Amino acid sequence: MYKQNLYIILSNEPLTKDVYKMVLVGDTEYITAPGQFINIKLDGKFLRRPISVCDYNSETITIIYKVVGSGTKQMSEMLPGAVLDVLTGLGNGYDISASKKPLVIGGGVGVPPMYNLTKKLIADGQEVTVILGFNTKEEIFFENEFRALGADVIVTTVDGSYGIKGYVTDAFTDDYDYFYTCGPMPMFRAIEAKATTQGQYSFEERMGCGFGACMGCSCKTKYGNKRICKDGPVLRREEIIW
Repeated sequence: MYKQNLYIILSNEPLTKDVYKMVLVGDTEYITAPGQFINIKLDGKFLRRPISVCDYNSETITIIYKVVGSGTKQMSEMLPGAVLDVLTGLGNGYDISASKKPLVIGGGVGVPPMYNLTKKLIADGQEVTVILGFNTKEEIFFENEFRALGADVIVTTVDGSYGIKGYVTDAFTDDYDYFYTCGPMPMFRAIEAKATTQGQYSFEERMGCGFGACMGCSCKTKYGNKRICKDGPVLRREEIIW
């Protein structure tokens, strides 16, 4: 179930050179699971922009987005008080019932949805190790916020300028019973080769409608075709065709 509504921008601030955090005020009742996303209508743009939910409460939605094109550039210039037309409650989100001692792995702009997931896992009494992967120290964001939740946090950078030098898979521990991840496809392939348990992947895909009507983001799985926007974006490891 999704809902279209108007939201007021409470704040919109840079976290790094090209990554921004926006807080929206409005109805959040249709967001029911970590890993869901919203779809934002922008003036002058034909398609809405799908952005994962970083966090939410009874009154606000927090999103973190990277400026990569004209749409997100337009978003970065929006001021508090502006009103946005937003679809909320999109996607299936993560199922946290499968783990007790999980690895939570986020790479780059795949980090934001892992924040609310980690919050929910810890609230469920689970022992969480978070691995955050970035290219350089200058790109790191939300490390302290994850630590404040009570997670064991490991940061990797490709160039070795901070934390462990290398990729997220270079920081894997042996002591986990499940994994959750969001990030780019090369990271997913590395995780698939390294992971020893079942897990859940949140996929990025170009979308049209965002709620399953246009079929533009369909992909093949072992159990038939699925729509990333509605049947995903989270797919379980055992159903994915690589």
